[in-house]
Amino acid sequence: MTTTFLIGYMGCGKTTLGRAVAEHTGVRFIDLDDYIEERQGCSVKEIFASRGEDAFRAIEREALIEVSCSSDTFVACGGGTPCFGDNMDVMNSRGITVYLTAPHHRLLARLKEGREKRPLIASLSDDELDAFIARQMEWRHPHYSRAKLTFDSSRLENTEQVSESVDRFLKLISSYES
Repeated sequence: MTTTFLIGYMGCGKTTLGRAVAEHTGVRFIDLDDYIEERQGCSVKEIFASRGEDAFRAIEREALIEVSCSSDTFVACGGGTPCFGDNMDVMNSRGITVYLTAPHHRLLARLKEGREKRPLIASLSDDELDAFIARQMEWRHPHYSRAKLTFDSSRLENTEQVSESVDRFLKLISSYES
């Protein structure tokens, strides 16, 4: 099995699905933000605050290159990872890219819950968050749509849905690889 890169907007379920698939298959799982935090010795939020987004994106690209050399690995990328530099080219040339999609209302509900951990949205009101998601998705969709596969990740709200999604995801991957 090759490296599989999970891409998509914040809250689409990259980490949730990636961890569950890796656990089910025994394949290695890397959350790119966690990988960066471990290497940098500080949080993504702290990197954004102290060094800015441009510095973070350079660190992120370096980390992406490192993890893309792995095989038998699922990588949950940050929501912005595919949208900067040649990151999509790197991922598409070194593995399978899967764009996880969820409807706007599902993303909004998920992001309202965990926004304090996300530097780009931590200070936004619900209405601002709603508009922010719409603007960001319009800008990011052309990048995300370059993925080799697309997967509906709207059903990850409980253990049963996650299990069903893992089965659907593995069928999608195996049909692509064969």
